[in-house]
Amino acid sequence: MDSSDFTVSMKQRDVVTAVLPVPEQVLPMSNLDLLIPPLDFGIFFCYKKSSDHTQQNLSPESMVAVIKKALAHALVPFYPFTGEIAQNHSGEPELLCSNAGVDFVHAYADIELKDLDLYHPDVSVHGKLVPIKMCGVLSVQVTELNCGGLVIGCTFDHRAADAHSANMFLTVWAEISQAKPTTHIPFFQRSIFAPRHPPQHDESIDKMYVLLSSITPPPKEIEVSNDHLLSRIYYIKAEEIDRLQFQASENGTRRSKIESFSAFLWKTIAEGGNDLSKGVKLGIIVDGRKRLEGREEKNLSLQNYFGNVLSIPYTEASVGELKSMTLKMAAKLVHSCVERAAREEHFSSLIDWVELHRPKPGIVKVYCTDANNEAAIVVSSGQHFPVTKLNFGWGIPAFGSYHFPWGGQTGYVMPMPSVRENGDWVVYMHLMKKHLDLIETKAFDVFRPFDSSHLKLAVDD
Repeated sequence: MDSSDFTVSMKQRDVVTAVLPVPEQVLPMSNLDLLIPPLDFGIFFCYKKSSDHTQQNLSPESMVAVIKKALAHALVPFYPFTGEIAQNHSGEPELLCSNAGVDFVHAYADIELKDLDLYHPDVSVHGKLVPIKMCGVLSVQVTELNCGGLVIGCTFDHRAADAHSANMFLTVWAEISQAKPTTHIPFFQRSIFAPRHPPQHDESIDKMYVLLSSITPPPKEIEVSNDHLLSRIYYIKAEEIDRLQFQASENGTRRSKIESFSAFLWKTIAEGGNDLSKGVKLGIIVDGRKRLEGREEKNLSLQNYFGNVLSIPYTEASVGELKSMTLKMAAKLVHSCVERAAREEHFSSLIDWVELHRPKPGIVKVYCTDANNEAAIVVSSGQHFPVTKLNFGWGIPAFGSYHFPWGGQTGYVMPMPSVRENGDWVVYMHLMKKHLDLIETKAFDVFRPFDSSHLKLAVDD
C-alpha cells in the first residue's frame, strides 16, 4: 500500500468543555497578539503501542477516554482555548471566553505507525491526523492506528497563542492525565504589554513592520509560484549541527546552533538563484518573554504568560552576496539581526508602533515577497517543544512535530529536538518545491528525509 494512501474514518465527534465553570469574559488581544494574522498552526505526536505490561490491557477507547477527560480538566486553567475569536466594534479580534468548547474527534486510520510517510506531511498528516479547525480556538483529533499506536493532533488559532503558550498547555494536559502536579499556571494579564504614554517607537520598527493596507497584491507570476509551497520533515544528526556551529563561529565567538543553522539554510537557498541581484530574506522568530522580564509583576513570571510574545526581525542579502560570503560572515549577519530584536526596548517599541496605528493591522515585512526577491524564509526555534514530557500514561511519543503550512509566499522552517534526546533535530519545512529540491541536492548530508528508522520504536530506544 502507498504509505500516503490510507483512509481515516471518524468513530466519534464531541465537543469538550472545561470540567468546571470558567469565567465568562472578553479577553482583549495584546498589541503583540494584534500583529498575528488569522492563521492556524498544528502540532502532532505519535505513540507506539505500549510495551509496559501494566498498560498492555489499555484499549484504544480507554486511552482516548483518558486524553479526553484530562483535556476537560486542562481547559479550566487554559480557558481561552474553549472560547471563540470575534471582532470588536473597531474591527479588531478579541477572545470571547464562553466555554463554547473544543471540537474533539476520535478517529481510526488503517495504517501502522512505521508505515506513516512523515517525510511528506502534506499527504500523510494534513487534514488526516492534524484536523482542519472549523471553529473555535483549538481542535483536537486522536487517531487510532492499526498497530495499536495513537496520534494526537491539535490545531491552534495563532492569534490566541504562540508555540510557547501551546507547549505550556500540552505539558499540563499530559500531567493532568497522570494525576501529576501541574508545572504551569497560565496568566493572561494584558496590562503587562500596555503601551507607553505617549507611545513612541524606534525607526527600526518601520523597517521590519508595515501596515497591511499599504501592501500591493503580488504579481501574477508570484501567485502562480505560490502553488509550489510544500511541507517536508527532515532529520539532522547532532554531529552535523555541531559541525555547522563550528564552521559558523569565529575568533572565540560561538554562534548559537539556531543562528548557525539559519545562516547555512540562507546560503543554501541562495545557491539556486541565477539572478545575482535578487534578494533573499531571512526572518528569525524571537520570543520576547526573557527580554521583557522588567515588565513582570509580583509572582507572575512571563514564562507562564499565555498569548503571543513574538517579533520577527529579518535580514536580507542578494544572491550574489550570499554566494560569495563564508558561513561565518552569514552567521554574523544572522546574529546581528537577532540581537537587534532581543532587547526590551525593541518589544516596547513594537507595542507602541501597534498602538500608534490601531485599529489598522500591521504585518512583518518578511511576509511580503515581491518580484525582486529570490526567496523569503522565516526560521522559528522549536527547541523548547516538550515532546518528551507528553506522556499521557503509556510512554513518551515516538515522534512529535509542528505542522504549519501557513500559506503566503514566505517559507517557514521549524527545527525541534528529536525524542531520542541525543542532540539530533527534527526539522519541519514549508518551502517552495524548487528550494526543497535544492536543499536535498546541495545539502543532502545535512537534511535527511525523515523515515521510520528515525522513530523511537524499539523497546530499548
